[in-house]
Amino acid sequence: MRESGILMHITSLPGPYGVGTMGKAAYEFVDFLKRAGQSCWQVLPITPTGYGDSPYQSCSSHAGNHYLIDLDTLVEEGLLTAQEAKEPDWGACDTRVDFGKQYASRLSVLRKAYGRFTGGEDFESFLLQHGNWLPDYGLFMALKEQFGGKPWLEWDRPLRFREPQAMWKARRVMRDQVRFFSFVQYLFFKQWKALRRYAKQNGIAMIGDLPIYVPLDSADVWSNPELFQLDDQLYPTHVAGCPPDAFTADGQLWGNPLYRWDQMERNGYGWWLNRIGAAMELYDRIRFDHFRGLESYWSVPYGDTTARGGAWVKGPGMRFLRAVKEAFPQLKLIAEDLGFLTPEVVALREESGLPGMKVLGFAFDSREPSDYLPYQYTANSVCYTGTHDNMTTRQWFDTAPEDAVAYATEFMGLTPEEGPVWGTIRTAMSSVSALCVVPMQDYLELGAQGRMNFPGTLSNLNWTWRANHDMINNTLADRIAAITRLYGRISPNSPATQDSLENASQN
Repeated sequence: MRESGILMHITSLPGPYGVGTMGKAAYEFVDFLKRAGQSCWQVLPITPTGYGDSPYQSCSSHAGNHYLIDLDTLVEEGLLTAQEAKEPDWGACDTRVDFGKQYASRLSVLRKAYGRFTGGEDFESFLLQHGNWLPDYGLFMALKEQFGGKPWLEWDRPLRFREPQAMWKARRVMRDQVRFFSFVQYLFFKQWKALRRYAKQNGIAMIGDLPIYVPLDSADVWSNPELFQLDDQLYPTHVAGCPPDAFTADGQLWGNPLYRWDQMERNGYGWWLNRIGAAMELYDRIRFDHFRGLESYWSVPYGDTTARGGAWVKGPGMRFLRAVKEAFPQLKLIAEDLGFLTPEVVALREESGLPGMKVLGFAFDSREPSDYLPYQYTANSVCYTGTHDNMTTRQWFDTAPEDAVAYATEFMGLTPEEGPVWGTIRTAMSSVSALCVVPMQDYLELGAQGRMNFPGTLSNLNWTWRANHDMINNTLADRIAAITRLYGRISPNSPATQDSLENASQN
């Protein structure tokens, strides 16, 4: 079945309190997707944001981002007063997230809610269900507060090395702080499950994003140091990145500690299976970030200031993917196979049977391989006009070389009446890819102001874009539904589909 969806991160939704949440605007967006004939809503990682406010640098691969907890829902439940929710300075700009203000105030507001929380059977059941990661995460967050936000490598040595006596004492002394962070996760998962349930009832599948790496300063590394390439003092020996290319002469130095894949294999990939199983509880489909790292990954000596000195190292390949498929035969993965693709990476994707990504925005750039041109696609792929890491389509047309724009115009048959952005959307929709995903910024025809991220940079523009209420409306939904229907991707749950069926039966 041909399908289509929209890429729109939750933080980008409109609403009060400075950031998009799992509240009213999220439910309204589900309604918008249904009216627009869409089948999928793709989001970025919903774990806590970390360095540079990036959702790909999270302190936990399991926890939910507490910024996404809807405060109005807590008011309705009697855990907050309306005044308490409005009291902090959330920022005056409704088109950008001010993550500094979220960091300063969000947890303090949630602590007021915790003061009114009485627990109960549902909470105790939640603690048991998430017992494989939540206790360590709660303690990690409590200790991080105690040490003034310092990375765990700068904590007292007994806690850094998780010595049993020190851990026992910390859990006893910090019991209430740990319970608070467990309460925050309880709120997050409760609200997410309600939103996902509403989406499913309306025929909308949630596509989540699973980053391949976790940051050094995370509960994951602190709790499982034996699974990462660390020395005897727990510092990394090698870190992740990307090699130099036409875009970045120094490559990209991500800095994430690399896995000890041999150790993980001996453990039956238990850490990964727990992580993927948890993601399956949150999403209907999962985009596996940096899929090429499973074939070979770029390993940079720790301490290098650029990625130039790295080298390719073989990854776990099909051994890992077979273990995942055996554990989760119903799992629906999308392979994020962008970047430097060798024949070995292509062979791994094909052997795995996973659909890869085809980004139409790369098709007309001479620095990228030509297999992004639509006539190269297969049905087992996901076509995107662009991703969160790229220019918006409007920005590309505004800034690309004249010959590239001319080529795109000729190839896609663009006209002034249709416009270049909607012409690009039409081309993506008409492709043979089973699934087509378009970022919301492209449907809104936004230029540079709509770009979500500039890879390899630190900026107050990264990850901060938000839509306002006026942007997401029925007129736009109906236009999206029309082009979705035209190319056979309309959801059977869409009102547009139901209207067509009723008209057909009457005729």
